[in-house]
Amino acid sequence: MKPTTRGTLVAAVTGVAAAVAAVGAAAAPAAAAGTVPIPVPLDGVEKSLNMEVPKLGMELPLLMPGAPEGPRYVEGHLLPDRALPQLPLSGGLPGVDLRAPLPHVLGDRFDHVGVSAPAGDLRTLAPGLSVDAPLTAPNPNNFGLPGLKQPEVGLLAPVVQTVAGGDLGAGPGL
Repeated sequence: MKPTTRGTLVAAVTGVAAAVAAVGAAAAPAAAAGTVPIPVPLDGVEKSLNMEVPKLGMELPLLMPGAPEGPRYVEGHLLPDRALPQLPLSGGLPGVDLRAPLPHVLGDRFDHVGVSAPAGDLRTLAPGLSVDAPLTAPNPNNFGLPGLKQPEVGLLAPVVQTVAGGDLGAGPGL
């Protein structure tokens, strides 16, 4: 290989590595947070209508796939257990924070109503499949040939685990 070709190849590989590192560094803070805040700007509506409008903010979770458990070999079965493994996902439930003006409907001390539902952890497992062939293991009494048996099919149910919470309140100020 000529020295100019080597230099061009080294420069190309270095540029690609730098681009991948820059993209990874930019995505790291968002992935570390677990949720992405989404502010809803309503200041322009408040100024143009000259009235108080609700304050709204949201959080969307980032789903993170996990590593599935590999197939497990079971004695007496030709095919491994959990042929289609369950894929774990972790993330969160969306969060919302809403504060709306309330024109003294509940009395002089109540100027707003607010709803706050923080983002909560969410863990799931996708459905899986467990199958077994309609053949037994090789039988030495049958010249090493397998015997017949009933086929086995099992569906592994999906799993969802979370704890959701929220707060509803009314009080002074917005």
